[in-house]
Amino acid sequence: MSDMASVGTPDRNSSWLSDDELAEVRRRLPLIYVEAVPVRVDGLGRVTEVGLLLRATEGELTRTIVSGRVMHGESLRDALFRHLEKDLGPMAFPQLPASPVPFHVAEYFPWPTEGGLLDARQHAVALAYVVPITGTCEPRQDALEVTWLRPTEAASDEVTADMEGGRGAVLKAALASVGVLS
Repeated sequence: MSDMASVGTPDRNSSWLSDDELAEVRRRLPLIYVEAVPVRVDGLGRVTEVGLLLRATEGELTRTIVSGRVMHGESLRDALFRHLEKDLGPMAFPQLPASPVPFHVAEYFPWPTEGGLLDARQHAVALAYVVPITGTCEPRQDALEVTWLRPTEAASDEVTADMEGGRGAVLKAALASVGVLS
């Protein structure tokens, strides 16, 4: 028998951490996340609506986008799909981008910075994507609802100021990347 470990299918659950392990990792390392701005597009691929999630966090209602960690051994595409399905439901039918290159890289810190992106739990780096949705959205997990807004309405100061952790800036960058905002 060789000294090399046998090649086989990795344990898909090995990437899950206990609450204590996750807290320790968050204290010591930046974590990788994917974020998705769900959109509806017309026949020419122009964004006609933006989907924002409504969440109740720490006793207040906030708007946000789809976001979640990339697990060890998980591709960016798989992580995007998992979080879109988790937040929007299995009938959302996201059209994942052909390229895994994000439109934006957002960096969240547990303290206020010039960039304005804040996550009190951790230092996180998020790869952000605009993802067309063709199906019906039934929010799951901690999302209360998905609200579809016209792009200009979604990018308004009133809406973006309501977004958790400074994600209004990510939303505006998403809309600029698809030519909706200048």
